[in-house]
Amino acid sequence: MTARDGITIEALSKAYGEFRALEPLDLQIAGGEVVGLLGPNGAGKTTLIRLVMGLLVPSSGRAQVLGMDCFGDRVALKRQIGYLPDTPFFYDYLTARELLRFLSEVHGLERAQGVRRSERLLAELELADAADDFVTQYSLGMKKKLALAMALLHEPRVLLLDEPTTGLDPSSSRQIRQFLRSFADGGGTVLLSTHWLDMAESLCDRVIILQRGSLVASGAPAELCARTSAARGNAQSLEQVFLQLTGARETGS
Repeated sequence: MTARDGITIEALSKAYGEFRALEPLDLQIAGGEVVGLLGPNGAGKTTLIRLVMGLLVPSSGRAQVLGMDCFGDRVALKRQIGYLPDTPFFYDYLTARELLRFLSEVHGLERAQGVRRSERLLAELELADAADDFVTQYSLGMKKKLALAMALLHEPRVLLLDEPTTGLDPSSSRQIRQFLRSFADGGGTVLLSTHWLDMAESLCDRVIILQRGSLVASGAPAELCARTSAARGNAQSLEQVFLQLTGARETGS
């Protein structure tokens, strides 16, 4: 599959006055790929995801998803993109089942179709037993899984995920990784930010490392580790590569 099946970014940047949140960036993500954004706090990861989602106006350059402009065609693209923000919004006094069925109506799904998709996602994400509980009673991990269900309900071709496994226990985190891998293997495109380097190493086909809004490295995790290992003369993990490139003492979001 080609980048036209996924995401194309050309000289994309974002500035707020004198502050450069994202320096000009070029990136192509083909359908079937999972690409991870890594970087310390303030590196520009969330800014990039919001630009691709069409929530921000770029200062220069452009981003396209499925051949459509992310800002100019943002209304049409919302039918093709599933978005999970770092802090999802819920109507707390709806149950999970009510929330998904309401959202299916917003997406224009037929009632029976919305019910089928809602029930399938609740089962696959192991939320069926709590489907009639108010969302306000959910743990952080359960809310993250519900937010992913909301992002997938309209069967998008592209997923934009900001810290999708924050708050999840190891079992749930593994489940989400498997879910995303299956989505990509079916031809979907995934762009996600994460500060969990083990997740990036096990899930992502490529990673993009940002620092202060600038690209400092990109490539397959194994490739980056091998390149740095050869330069330093000893084996390097992705965590070591990340810390060396960003000068960070610990990973951030």
